[in-house]
Amino acid sequence: MLGFLWRHPWRLPRLALLLPAAARFLLDRDRGALKGALLHASLGGCRRASLQRWTQVFLARLLRRGLYAEALRAIGTHRQRGQRLLLMSASPDLYVPQIARALGFDATICTQLRWRADGRLDGRLATANCRGEEKRRRLAELIEREAPGQISAYGNSGADLAHMALAQRAYLVNASARLRAAHGAHVQPLRWHEAGGI
Repeated sequence: MLGFLWRHPWRLPRLALLLPAAARFLLDRDRGALKGALLHASLGGCRRASLQRWTQVFLARLLRRGLYAEALRAIGTHRQRGQRLLLMSASPDLYVPQIARALGFDATICTQLRWRADGRLDGRLATANCRGEEKRRRLAELIEREAPGQISAYGNSGADLAHMALAQRAYLVNASARLRAAHGAHVQPLRWHEAGGI
């Protein structure tokens, strides 16, 4: 989003539309409502083609130098073992499916956004924010529907512990000492350092 706004600075004054949602967030702590308001204010009204062009630029940069080499190795190991790869993210479907395809994932679960009838982005959320308990709920639905044999889950925040509890193997990446102390016994902490790209 910041990269898109950098290239379209005339959209910056629209961020003033975010003020009421930011004030509400201080009271209700609803991250989904704040996320939808932010995307609506900053990107609302943009044409799909314009956003897709920026997504390609963003994706190329991310794949070139914005990934952990250890993550790429873990993805490769799971793929070599013939395991199905699912990318779950609270980030929006403006770019999560494209990242998943580029990395060889089989499916995605992420936050979906609304589009207007004229083909322009509304930006508000079309689904619940895919974070914490919502991410857990959606993974539980997939498990019930597809009955996978064994699940390995990765996460990097306290909100990820909810869905990681459904996995037989869970890995908490670059977590704080406090979070590492709070995780369940079946969660293994990992430290990833290396920048990498494909």
